[in-house]
Amino acid sequence: MIRSLYVLLKEWLNYFIPFLSLFFKTTNTIKLENIALRSQLALYQQRFEKQKLPKPTPTPAFRQLWVILSKYLVSWKSLIIVVQPKTVIKWHRTAFKLHWKRKSRKIGRPKISQEAIKLIKQVHRENQLLSPEKIHEKLCLLGIEKPPAPNTIAKYIPSTRKPPTERQIQSWKTFLENHQSVTWATDFLTIPTLTFGVLYVLVIIDHQTRKIVSFGVTTNPTAQWTVQQFRNATPFGNVPKYFVHDNDPIFRSKAFQRFLISSGITSKRTAYRSPWQNPYAERVIGTIKRELLDHIIPLNQLHLRKLLHEYINDYYNTNRTHQGINGKTPVASPTYLPCHPQRKQN
Repeated sequence: MIRSLYVLLKEWLNYFIPFLSLFFKTTNTIKLENIALRSQLALYQQRFEKQKLPKPTPTPAFRQLWVILSKYLVSWKSLIIVVQPKTVIKWHRTAFKLHWKRKSRKIGRPKISQEAIKLIKQVHRENQLLSPEKIHEKLCLLGIEKPPAPNTIAKYIPSTRKPPTERQIQSWKTFLENHQSVTWATDFLTIPTLTFGVLYVLVIIDHQTRKIVSFGVTTNPTAQWTVQQFRNATPFGNVPKYFVHDNDPIFRSKAFQRFLISSGITSKRTAYRSPWQNPYAERVIGTIKRELLDHIIPLNQLHLRKLLHEYINDYYNTNRTHQGINGKTPVASPTYLPCHPQRKQN
């Protein structure tokens, strides 16, 4: 009897507590929760009861609705039943890719035919010393009407660029190992927002301690903005001796290079298409994406800045250990006295 009363009381509380919480929610929140629950019920009625599908498959409209709800409804993860919350985040990523693909559609010269491409490769194969300009002239002599421009021909000529030799690889690795204590590195990463905008994040890392020295978020990175970020990261003359970066036009700009020279910093630019030459910056960007950015959809620049500030200062620099520095944290952790865990005695 007592057990049945306990079960009845527990069930009553399970229904009463959510009902009581309605008095502490705003009208807009209740409306959004109503929309979230009704959308799932409508999906179930349409796909299961009418179309006789064993598992209700979300429709495109359902996916778009839940991507919007995930940004305006705080408790959306507890309301979604038909799919996992990470699936909703994946829908947003897919929608962003489609949006960017449509936005990045090439507009310019029409594509050349496959016959023209085969002819270009044949001419190049017969005489590999011919430049794209000479191949263009050769096509004109063959009577080809409107032959492709030399720049277009160059895209279809096999590259003769040789991979780096073992000596070159070892030379660069030796330089990084010998100058870790006086070397910093940097790189950009991008993250889409809810409205399909793109935010750019600048990350600066110290090779010796793996500490993220500074970061910046912007919607429009320029050379002047990048220079100011480095001024903020190097107060009181605390500058590295070497600075590793890729071939981004911002890092190669005159304004940025003048700043490095005036600060006494030597620019070390990586080779073309050689991300392995900037390993620490590339690795930390991958870590930030896997541990933070792959799990959230930022609303705007301020939201992303707050998330990165909490992740870097409260976790990455102070609590996250690194194998490359013998299991230590970039910012030294306090030293504790050794202790031995004891079993709890019954």
